[in-house]
Amino acid sequence: MSETSETTTGASYAAAGVDIEAGDRAVELMKEWVRKTRRPEVLGGLGGFAGLFDASALKRYERPLLASATDGVGTKVDLARRMGVYDTIGHDLVGMVVDDLVVCGAEPLFMTDYICVGKVHPERVAAIVKGIAEGCVLAGCALVGGETAEHPGLLGEDDFDVAGAGTGVVEADRLLGADRIRTGDTVIAMASSGLHSNGYSLVRHVLFDRAGWALDRQIEEFGRTLGEELLEPTKIYSLDCLALTRTTDVHAFSHITGGGLAANLARVIPDGLHAAVDRSTWTPGPVFDLVGNAGRVERLELEKTLNMGVGMIAVVPAESADAALTTLADRGVDAWIAGEITERGEHTTGAALTGDYRS
Repeated sequence: MSETSETTTGASYAAAGVDIEAGDRAVELMKEWVRKTRRPEVLGGLGGFAGLFDASALKRYERPLLASATDGVGTKVDLARRMGVYDTIGHDLVGMVVDDLVVCGAEPLFMTDYICVGKVHPERVAAIVKGIAEGCVLAGCALVGGETAEHPGLLGEDDFDVAGAGTGVVEADRLLGADRIRTGDTVIAMASSGLHSNGYSLVRHVLFDRAGWALDRQIEEFGRTLGEELLEPTKIYSLDCLALTRTTDVHAFSHITGGGLAANLARVIPDGLHAAVDRSTWTPGPVFDLVGNAGRVERLELEKTLNMGVGMIAVVPAESADAALTTLADRGVDAWIAGEITERGEHTTGAALTGDYRS
């Protein structure tokens, strides 16, 4: 039996599907974008084994509390892959991480990312990092490092996934949360930019598996294609929320992600109190109606899965509501009074939606 070239030349990492040179080129391409996220506390650059952040900057705090969060983008990455658009998904990643940090009042300081690919395409990886870097700039945090892993045999050549972790800081006596909330507080809603990065398993099942629609389908209500709407990046609220804490008295934030508005808001409502949110104060964007109608999805199921047009909630004293709305309007954030905090009754839970959406 004759020997093949593979058995006579010996195995190699490249033959196993890992291209080290391509990985090195991807790092070179991404350096420009990472530099744009630099904060004065960051030491060194890409290429080291760890990112460095000068913690002496925290000396200005009386009692600094470090906050950490980690997240991914979920199955939205599959849409990016199918559309060949890689420079927006990073905004989603940053938003999912930093807006969890800011819920407790923490200023995001730095992030790291993890990109897993079936095959390293340097320009593609650099485009993903470009989006992450742009998101970090919008959030005011540094991108201090990350990892690109090539997994041939486990992922297809065009498959990828992204995840990230972030660290923030908050003064101990400025920590936000349920213990600050009082009866009579006002619930302020901040508009989402669309679906953000949650519920895409349901969205993909409804629009592709059941309705059979294509990503390039023109949707009149969107004024663009279905794919362009579904890839709309997650809005990043961190700097807006931090501005709110500087100009008004804020008791709590709630980042509306998986589980929907009521479930996420309930996470910051103390025992004995109830957040009543009035649906009639806003109109969800057309993408939510599209998913609901195309899949005949019941409203409760939609509300348990999607943000329904609200990406962040602030709970403030009633007397601070007008000032809070002014601050957000000055920053270009679409926000409105959506409800109030009441005593919890016998048949009420931590948070609930009431009424019907405004048509």
